[in-house]
Amino acid sequence: MASTNTKQANAVKTLQTIQTEVQGSNRIALSVDCVIFGFDENKLKVLLIRSDLKEYLGKWSLLGDLVGGNEDIHDAAYRILKERTGLDDVYLEQVHTFGTVDRHPAGRVVTVAYCSLINVQHHKLKILDNELHWHDVKSISELAFDHQEIFETCYRWLQKRIQEHPLGFNLLPKKFSLRDLQNLYEAILDTKMDRRNFRKKFFAMDFLIDLDEMEQDVPHRPGKLYKFNFEKYARRKKKWVGIDF
Repeated sequence: MASTNTKQANAVKTLQTIQTEVQGSNRIALSVDCVIFGFDENKLKVLLIRSDLKEYLGKWSLLGDLVGGNEDIHDAAYRILKERTGLDDVYLEQVHTFGTVDRHPAGRVVTVAYCSLINVQHHKLKILDNELHWHDVKSISELAFDHQEIFETCYRWLQKRIQEHPLGFNLLPKKFSLRDLQNLYEAILDTKMDRRNFRKKFFAMDFLIDLDEMEQDVPHRPGKLYKFNFEKYARRKKKWVGIDF
C-alpha cells in the first residue's frame, strides 16, 4: 500500500513543477484577430487594413496584434479594435482559435478570432491608418498570413449565427420594409430567396409588428413598414429554433 501511495504522490505535479515546464518549453505567442463585418447599401462588407510586415507588404489583412503578458485576451480584442479603428462601442464574440505551427513568419503564434456584425453607417471609423476601409466580402482573396482561412471561417460562422438568432434586426432602421429585411438576409447568406416563402417564414414567427405605415420617397412600389418585437422575442427565445431558409 505504501508503494502505491508513493507512486500516486510522484504522479501529482506541484505548481512549481508546472512553472518549470512552462518556462522551459518553446515560447508560443498569443494574438487576436478581429473580423468586423459591416452591412452597408445592401452589401455585406469586412474591415481590412494593409499589412505593414515586409513579407506581406501590399497585402490586405484583418485587424490583429499580440496579447500582452498581463492582458486578458478579451480585453486585448477590444484594445486592438479601438487602436486600429477608434471604435469602442462594438460587441465582439470569440469564434475560433487558429494554431497551425507555421501560420506566422515570426515564429509560433496562436491567434484567437473575434467577430462582430455592425451597421457601417452607425459606426464611423475614427482612424484610417494603413488604408483601413470596408471591402465587399465577395472581393476578398489572398489575404496576408492565414487571414483568408480566418475570414472564411468567421463568414461561415456569421451565416449560421444569423439563422439561429435575429442579429440582422439590429442593422435595420427601427422601421423597415420586408424588402429591406430580405435584402439583408440575402446579402449575408449570399443567396437569392423566394419572396413569398421568405415572407411566409417571418410572419409565421410572429415577431413583426405591422406599423400601418408605408414607405415614402422610394424608387419602387412602396411597401408596408414593420418593426421587430424584441420584447416578445426575449420571452420566447429559449423555445425559438431559428430560421430555416
